[in-house]
Amino acid sequence: MNSLTEMKRNPTDWQGEAMQKRIARRYAAERRFKALGMAAVILSAGFLAFLLIVMVGNGFRGFTQTELPVDIDFPAVTGGASASQFEGPNADANLQSMGLREIVDSSIEIQYGPDGTDLFSPGGWTAVNAMILNDPDIVEQQATVYLPVISDIDVAYKDAGNPEAEAKVRELGDRLSTGFNWNFLSHSDATDPMQVGIWGAFKGSLITMIVTLLLAFPVGVLAALYLEEYAPKNRLTDLIEVSINNLAAVPSIIFGLLGLAVFLNFFGMPRSGALVGGLTLALMTMPVIVISGRNAVKSVPPSIREAALGIGASPLQVVFHHVLPLALPGILTGTIIGMARALGETAPLLMIGMRAFIATPPSGITDPATVLPVQIFLWSDEVDRGFVEKTSAAIIVLLLFLLTMNALAIYLRNRFETRW
Repeated sequence: MNSLTEMKRNPTDWQGEAMQKRIARRYAAERRFKALGMAAVILSAGFLAFLLIVMVGNGFRGFTQTELPVDIDFPAVTGGASASQFEGPNADANLQSMGLREIVDSSIEIQYGPDGTDLFSPGGWTAVNAMILNDPDIVEQQATVYLPVISDIDVAYKDAGNPEAEAKVRELGDRLSTGFNWNFLSHSDATDPMQVGIWGAFKGSLITMIVTLLLAFPVGVLAALYLEEYAPKNRLTDLIEVSINNLAAVPSIIFGLLGLAVFLNFFGMPRSGALVGGLTLALMTMPVIVISGRNAVKSVPPSIREAALGIGASPLQVVFHHVLPLALPGILTGTIIGMARALGETAPLLMIGMRAFIATPPSGITDPATVLPVQIFLWSDEVDRGFVEKTSAAIIVLLLFLLTMNALAIYLRNRFETRW
């Protein structure tokens, strides 16, 4: 019947006018599709370039600070203090008892007048404190130190500030200079934008990520191995699989509410600590590790298992001596990507109280801590313009952290990936 139908059908006239129009419409549709795809790529690249230009443009200024020179005659203002007084474990206490802040303020007033201290950041004298601790011999000589100015003058010197600050910039003229802001990398949160730093939040992020990894990775990998290698195929297993897939798509703030209810309200764990933050982020990361782990285990060819069983290996040896090592690159890649996502999360950590003002870096998992995304969120809410560039600079640090983790994931995948 089909052969008869084909015999009755007229041959296609590829050169006919109707067929040529149809072919032209197909090519036109393909060109429109390619143009739309290219436009989407250009638009995405444009948004990314705009984001990077704005962030780098504003953030670069956050790594610098405006300074003024201050001449300090240490032998005259310290009454002939010797360098040996500021060496050893009591050096900091000796500096405090000497009244270093008053010494720096008096030197500023001699050089810039009675209101000279109004030009400088209130915490700027700590730079002199650090300088003496680093090189005690400086107290036996005259020295010129560069101290940060107040935020308004810093903003006016780098960009447009308020009229009063701009007038001060014009008055100070060439005495103003720009230096690298080491405080931004070594200090923690503060009320003065000239004294803030990211070290406390960076350390809190590291501790939180370590807690997250120690909890999520072993549990996620073992769950993936059980579901793929041992679990029977029944309704309960199907329900578990569907639940895990759904958990991977649940909004992160839901995990924050879960952490608030379980870890803080039920177990009474310390609020705003890296331990609770790590537990909450582990709940959020675990489904991602389970899904990526199952896919990696599933990609190992059955012939590997059959060969191992054929030479007398037990099922446990097959899993841990053959399947897991071969699936590990894929598991690690998924784990690092999941950890990178957890590093950038803010909402669940806000729910468990990690938005407090933390001026001291945490030294343990139960100490009060904050993380980089929350620190950026808090600084973005400040009204002082000096925090704007600090926010952008912190975003650059966070992006570099994320790019490093993703680069590590790509390296592990390319280095250890096995093609079957």
